[in-house]
Amino acid sequence: MTSLVIQTAFLGDVVLTTPLLEALAARHGPVDVVTTPAAAPLLDTHPAVRRVIPYDKRGADRGLLGLRRLARTLAAENYAVAYLPHRSLRTALIARLAGIPRRVGFAGGWRPLYTDVRARPTRGHEIDRLLALAGVAPSNARPSLCLTAADRGAAEAFLREHGIGEPFVALAPGSIWGSKRWPYYRELAERLAARAGIVTVGGPEDAALGERVVKAAAVGGGRWRAVNACGTLSLRQSAEVIRRARVLVTNDSAPLHLGQAVETPTVAIFGSTVPAFGFGPRGPRDRVVEIAGLACRPCSAHGPPTCPLGHHRCMRDIAVDRVLAAIEETGTLQPR
Repeated sequence: MTSLVIQTAFLGDVVLTTPLLEALAARHGPVDVVTTPAAAPLLDTHPAVRRVIPYDKRGADRGLLGLRRLARTLAAENYAVAYLPHRSLRTALIARLAGIPRRVGFAGGWRPLYTDVRARPTRGHEIDRLLALAGVAPSNARPSLCLTAADRGAAEAFLREHGIGEPFVALAPGSIWGSKRWPYYRELAERLAARAGIVTVGGPEDAALGERVVKAAAVGGGRWRAVNACGTLSLRQSAEVIRRARVLVTNDSAPLHLGQAVETPTVAIFGSTVPAFGFGPRGPRDRVVEIAGLACRPCSAHGPPTCPLGHHRCMRDIAVDRVLAAIEETGTLQPR
């Protein structure tokens, strides 16, 4: 009988859940997944997933009526077991109201609503912590996506249309958390433009920021072109662009996890959060750039909208030269 996974957290969290989906599918066959409409396209094509059930918890399905409506839909499927990686009351209530007889959640969540409680490791990568929900030992697993021929074709057409050839660098300057945004992507693009093409990636909310980065690359006077893909491509098409890039430079945000899923060498810039939270890159050529020893860092689990102290040193003190040095360490811009 098909298992159910309810994961309605942020996009990056959904990507990091894919190793758990694969582990469960290896045991019982492809699983059904409840997730947000924004994240649904990332799982629609995944071989470990039988069916994606969108749940618009902040929109059309918000509130108790939407929750009950989803629970009725799930009850009709007669799932034997639900895995609940997101430690939220909403998630636990959905599974309980759906009458799913076995509900597996983490200690520290909503234990009275679970039938099986698993210890959630306090250390290690988030992927390994999520795998603990299925009793799987840490394995240095990476997230995965299944990109289609249509995704590849759309990404290739976009790059061709804008004259982006090899090599190019993907830059992801945005984040929904303002304190996670490194402020020097424009200067970085200006310096890189002499060596490689530039493609900025992100969502519609990042479009203006991406355009400023692209304009800065043009100022650099390099022979390579730059284009802003923020909000223009779908999530899977953006992942395909990242896959084709020599290297991805990103904040601690969703593109970091997309880059991990398509195995593109990644330079991750951490400010208000730290890799020790379990969300850093783990590839052999990946690099993390951060300010060590700053007493106010980290300042929250997700990173606040703005620096609580007003100075934002955790990001402002990271010089462009340090990020360029990290790119060099990946070896990705060396002539082939």
